[in-house]
Amino acid sequence: MSSNKIQFIFENKLIELDNPDPNQTLLNFIRDELKKTGTKEGCAEGGCGACTVVLGEIENKKIKYKAVNACISFTPTLHGKQLIVVENLVSKNGSYHPVQEAMAKYHASQCGFCTPGFLVAAKALHDENKSPSEDEIRAGLAGNLCRCTGYYSIVEALTRSLPSDGSY
Repeated sequence: MSSNKIQFIFENKLIELDNPDPNQTLLNFIRDELKKTGTKEGCAEGGCGACTVVLGEIENKKIKYKAVNACISFTPTLHGKQLIVVENLVSKNGSYHPVQEAMAKYHASQCGFCTPGFLVAAKALHDENKSPSEDEIRAGLAGNLCRCTGYYSIVEALTRSLPSDGSY
């Protein structure tokens, strides 16, 4: 008999879902079930990055973080992973994550619609590489589109402001 239960970590809690809808997108699950609305729907085709979230998965006894498009991923893909959304970037004491501070310091956001996707993509990149080069930053953000600010200020913010020692 197969199990129709998935388990994942969200906000440091084990979440169990019985019989999740295999056709429900991760984006709709996050917005409708978890009530986290910072993750946006832009194109609904995986091309703009407004829906980017981070999934953590244990690989070789270490958590590997990866940015994914929630609009083309389905809820069952959460099984055995950790889910991080933009609302999770603020620490318990209310301080901002370094990627948020960097984006603010360099005025790297204008209308703000794409910002949550850029923030979580940058977080996943920084979790995997504490001192990424400009080319690595550009590659890490490649799935995110910004129609207002452009990429110069975003790349500049992440190149110049993130602590390379991981101290946050």
